[in-house]
Amino acid sequence: MNGRRTTYAGRVQGVGFRWKIRALAAGYEVRGSVRNTDEGSVELLVHGDHPEVEAFLEAIRTSDLAGLISSESSEEACLPPGSRGFHIVV
Repeated sequence: MNGRRTTYAGRVQGVGFRWKIRALAAGYEVRGSVRNTDEGSVELLVHGDHPEVEAFLEAIRTSDLAGLISSESSEEACLPPGSRGFHIVV
């Protein structure tokens, strides 16, 4: 299993960014969450088999969200035990 914490900066809050990521996640065998940060970025926490996680992250990069992203940073991460599904943290 592979876990990634990815932070997106740019015009990513107030434009439906989290909702689009959640919709994209439905097409992949991943679980995790996406949330706005106090700094104005969006944080994605995703977990799944390495090929699925990488394909999901690439789908975000090539979606219509790409024009809203000015930078992306990513690191390995773990989900809390018992996490299920993919959700938006409000």
